[in-house]
Amino acid sequence: MASLTKIAGGTLYDPANGIDGQVRDLWFADGKIVAPPTPGTKPTRTIDAEGLVVMPAGVDMHCHIAGPKVNVARKLRADDRSHPDQLLERTRLAAGGSTRSGSLGSVPSTFATAYKYAGLGYTTAFDAAVPPSGARQAHAELADTPSIDRGFYTLVGNNHYLMERIAAGDQAGTQAFLAWLLTATRSYAPKLVNPGGVETWKQQGAGHSTGLDDLVPTFNVTPRAIIQGIAQAANDLALPHPLHVHCNQLGMPGNWQTTLATMQSLGNLQGHLTHIQFHSYGGGQGEEQSLKSEVPLLAEYINSHDNLSVDVGQVLFGNTTSMTGDGPLGYYLRNIYGDRWYSADTEVEAGCGVMPIEYKNKNLVHALQWAIGLEWYLLVEDPWRVVMSTDHPNGGSFLAYPEIIRLLMDRTYRNDVLATCPAEVRERTSLGDLDREYTLGEIAIITRAGPARLLGLTQKGHLGVGADADITLYTPHDNWAEMFQLPRLVFKRGEVLVEQGEIRTANVGQTLHLTLDYDQDRLKALADWWRAHYSFELENFSISDQEFAQLG
Repeated sequence: MASLTKIAGGTLYDPANGIDGQVRDLWFADGKIVAPPTPGTKPTRTIDAEGLVVMPAGVDMHCHIAGPKVNVARKLRADDRSHPDQLLERTRLAAGGSTRSGSLGSVPSTFATAYKYAGLGYTTAFDAAVPPSGARQAHAELADTPSIDRGFYTLVGNNHYLMERIAAGDQAGTQAFLAWLLTATRSYAPKLVNPGGVETWKQQGAGHSTGLDDLVPTFNVTPRAIIQGIAQAANDLALPHPLHVHCNQLGMPGNWQTTLATMQSLGNLQGHLTHIQFHSYGGGQGEEQSLKSEVPLLAEYINSHDNLSVDVGQVLFGNTTSMTGDGPLGYYLRNIYGDRWYSADTEVEAGCGVMPIEYKNKNLVHALQWAIGLEWYLLVEDPWRVVMSTDHPNGGSFLAYPEIIRLLMDRTYRNDVLATCPAEVRERTSLGDLDREYTLGEIAIITRAGPARLLGLTQKGHLGVGADADITLYTPHDNWAEMFQLPRLVFKRGEVLVEQGEIRTANVGQTLHLTLDYDQDRLKALADWWRAHYSFELENFSISDQEFAQLG
């Protein structure tokens, strides 16, 4: 071993390996965790971790940090990063070289995104929604996002070819195309956003809300069939993360029934429902004044079906940006808030909507959204199947993760914040009655071990032999938010990435993606079909090995 490092005497939280607050030494070499060497072996470097908490580095499985709509948001929200406090200046590094300058705000620039994730102790993040035709742009941005490993999910829920294959009952064709598309775009998982609903809205116009069994015009297929067809293909392909689902009717009062029907439609297939807070609303459809929580019923279903998992999409109070591949949702929010708005159609694939938004604790709807998110964390019994997220930046910035941790670990603080919200929040949610407080071990699950396992990242989220030496050391503090805001040390593949809030190295992470086998004959048939229907070549989607290498 060229260099052997010992982290000595730290208090380890490594849920994947059954370690919950045990004082142990941790060894790594050549960027990987290694077994303790034979007694008497002297390390090249020793890190005194006595009194410090040692965890695997964080994994964010759902955020928006690259791709077409993120760049639109950066332009649209120039106002929230113009203050000098929102700028990062170029800094010389102790080891030579320098960091890059950048801007913060609700949609940080590429380098700022990487540095701030690293500063929280996170070393892996996945953008959750990139259209296939935007893959090259997303890869270029991710290659410009240093210090963290990263990847993205490909939008497929409104793809014309997939809808035609599903409508025709061609499950083999659906599977072959999905395998080819994920490989061609060098993405990591399939993503459904308002399946069928975006296409319906693009064809029928303003305000259309698509139910699970409504026919998509032109394609003669329902959202339910799209979900089931793609879920079956993803499970048959044994993808590391089979299916990432943004349900229909996001944000609509009464949408909990559609969410439950989506869960039920998956049967025994593996599936992950994302930013579940936005899909858990009772009340009359279209009646914001009747909005209430239906989390207890939905969480009960999750608790009894271990093939399903969720991330929360926690709302935090403050100024942020709504950005989504769900075009009709963008239009819906624009009509509510009346602020500037951007909407786009991505040919044969998807759409998007972007606008500013500010969540206020005195606003009943916003306060309900805040409380409903916390209900999800507290009512899902198995922390391995609920993941921390803000749907960055939709519910708030990923920089708010320490605040969420404090809300989960400190019931008194949670109730204090609840007391600042309208009194009706207690009547319309169960939050005030929930006494549960998370432990450090459970926090390590929902921010590290759990998302890594759900993504099939065997080298992430744990401190076992062979894992990447992505490690975070925290200084204990009575205020849990203070503890998690400022790690003492962050290691990325064995290098000190951050020390007490300062970037020490600007090493380059890697883009994580899939390479799958697919039926070549079916691909030829697909290419012929595509030429007959569309004006651009299917090959324009594909990213060659050479191009990918050039992107870094």
